[in-house]
Amino acid sequence: MSGKILIEIKDIAREYQIGSETIHALSSVTLNIHKGEFVALMGPSGSGKSTLMNILGCLDTPSRGEYILNGINVSDMSEDELAEVRNKEIGFVFQTFNLLPKSTALENVALPLIYAGYNKAKREEKATGALESVGLGHRMDHRPNELSGGQRQRVAVARALINDPSIILADEPTGNLDTKTSIEIMGLLEEIHSKGNTIILVTHEEDIALHAHRIVRMRDGLIENDYPNADIKSVSPRLSALNEKGSDFENI
Repeated sequence: MSGKILIEIKDIAREYQIGSETIHALSSVTLNIHKGEFVALMGPSGSGKSTLMNILGCLDTPSRGEYILNGINVSDMSEDELAEVRNKEIGFVFQTFNLLPKSTALENVALPLIYAGYNKAKREEKATGALESVGLGHRMDHRPNELSGGQRQRVAVARALINDPSIILADEPTGNLDTKTSIEIMGLLEEIHSKGNTIILVTHEEDIALHAHRIVRMRDGLIENDYPNADIKSVSPRLSALNEKGSDFENI
C-alpha cells in the first residue's frame, strides 16, 4: 500500500445507553486508510457503518479505543476541538446536500472559509475556483432552488474541497439523484480522487461502491470483510457482473 497512513483506528467501540439497555453500535473495530485511497464503507441498517462514519467525521467520539487522523489523536477531544479538526481536515458531502437555501452557490461554498479566518476577497476567490473546478462557474449567483439536484451536489462537492481537507467523506452522495446524475457525480469524485484526494464513500448501493478501489463491509458493529476492488469478483457473483459492466458507465 503506497502513501502514509492517514486514518488509524485502533480497537474502537461505541456504546449508547438507552434506559437500562446498553446498545453496542461498534465493537472492537480496527481500520487503517492510507493517503490517496478511495474507500467505500458498506453495510445493512444496524451494521454500525453510520456510527463509524460519525466517528471518522469527528461528529462523535468512541467509547473506547483510539482514532488517529493525520497524526492527531482525536479520540478524547472536546466539541470545540473536534469542530476545529472537522473544518481543517474533513470535507463533507451529504445525501441531502445541506446547502443554505437563501445563499448563492458562491456563498455556500465560501462558508467554511469564514470559520477558517479568510477575508471576503480571498473567500470569493477560492470559492470561485472551487465552483469552476466542478463545472459550475456559470451558476455561482444561483440559489439552491434554482439548481438541479446534480448541480446542488456539485456545489456541495466544491464546498467540501474548499479548505483542501485531508479526506472527503461522502455520505450516500447519490442517494437523492437519478441514475444519470449519479454517474456524473461519481465521475466527479473519481476525478477528484485522481488528483490525490482521499475519499471515503458511505453507500448501500453496490454499483456506486464499485467506483471505489476498496470496499469495507460492516455487520453487527464489526468489519465483516475488507477487500481491494480487484478482489471483489471472488467474493460475490453480483459484484463480479457489475464490475465487468464498468465500461458501460464510461460511455454514458
